[in-house]
Amino acid sequence: MNARLDHRNPLVFDTHELGRRPGALQRLSRSIAAPADLGIEGVVGVPEGAPVEIELRLESVMEGVLVTGTARAGAEGECVRCLEPTRHEVAADFQEMYSYPDADDRGRHKKAEPDDDAEDEDMIPLEDGMFDLEPVLRDAVVLALPMQPVCREDCAGLCADCGASLNEDPDHHHDAVDIRWAALQGLAGSLGTDEKDNMSGAEAGVDEKQEK
Repeated sequence: MNARLDHRNPLVFDTHELGRRPGALQRLSRSIAAPADLGIEGVVGVPEGAPVEIELRLESVMEGVLVTGTARAGAEGECVRCLEPTRHEVAADFQEMYSYPDADDRGRHKKAEPDDDAEDEDMIPLEDGMFDLEPVLRDAVVLALPMQPVCREDCAGLCADCGASLNEDPDHHHDAVDIRWAALQGLAGSLGTDEKDNMSGAEAGVDEKQEK
């Protein structure tokens, strides 16, 4: 059994003032503290407790209450290129229908039909005339956040060899050595060693003959 909604929760909204008059409108503005884990874990998100500004438009329709809104907040993360902290201003738009429970389009109590279960899965029922915006808010914010946040569009990232910041030192580089030349240098060094050994051996032979 689902827990009843708590009207003291800042993300729970009451629709009783609308009544069930199709076409009735209500506009709401609310500043709330961001709930925990509002974003993409380990990538970017709105810090817990940070202010989230919410603008809502509630419209009464035959089936229930159509909620349209925008949430604005500052998100923080880590640049995927240089690993520096990033900040992004997020504006997340959303729209959701909250239906009157157990009522047809004329507001009368309806009997359950065999196909009703499939339809109900796509509708969120109002509970005592209230709805919880948090699930919708989470989905909207995640979609509005950058999947690969960067500190700036032209971020140069880090040096692949030593990890130095290429933003701070654009001229940073390492002398590249062609692996083919490196192999030849090693071969030349090896041949030089062998030649020295052979020469030393020949000189030793000459010295022995002279002694005889």
